[in-house]
Amino acid sequence: MPFSLIPHQVLERYTQVTPQLLERLGVRLLLCDLDYTLAPKSVPRPDDALRAWLAACRDAGVTVMILSNNRSSRRVETFCRDLGISYVGHAGKPGVRGYREAMERAGVPAEHTAMLGDKLLTDVLGARRSGVLALMVEPLGGPVGPWNHVLHLLQRPFKAAARKRALDRSD
Repeated sequence: MPFSLIPHQVLERYTQVTPQLLERLGVRLLLCDLDYTLAPKSVPRPDDALRAWLAACRDAGVTVMILSNNRSSRRVETFCRDLGISYVGHAGKPGVRGYREAMERAGVPAEHTAMLGDKLLTDVLGARRSGVLALMVEPLGGPVGPWNHVLHLLQRPFKAAARKRALDRSD
């Protein structure tokens, strides 16, 4: 099982994950964390920008599914119902079970799947362990609470390594 905390790519926010980028990467299934990735935890319903982004992904033939460790299944269920997308709740990230369940449901293999999230120790590590592309974004709404501030500080060197790797490839 591969072990790496370095994401394949780091972006500022989910809107930078365009259908063109996903096509270039060969992604047909995009798994997304919900809280702080697609919306701040304090936002109860999807906004118009998220709806437009999902529509663009859908139009490009990319299936988007939420993969969440959220303790409140009601939040994830309500959010996904509003968007008309599927989800795997209580996914157990960084374990591989939730990733495998999502890929099986979508009928898409790991080599055509990416995970978009804001946390190294759940989203990125789980993606890497599952053999899927790990895309990382800065947390929407910023880190909340002292523990999240510490986690995001600890993530900096890994994000820097990913950005350096991307620059080296572009030379």
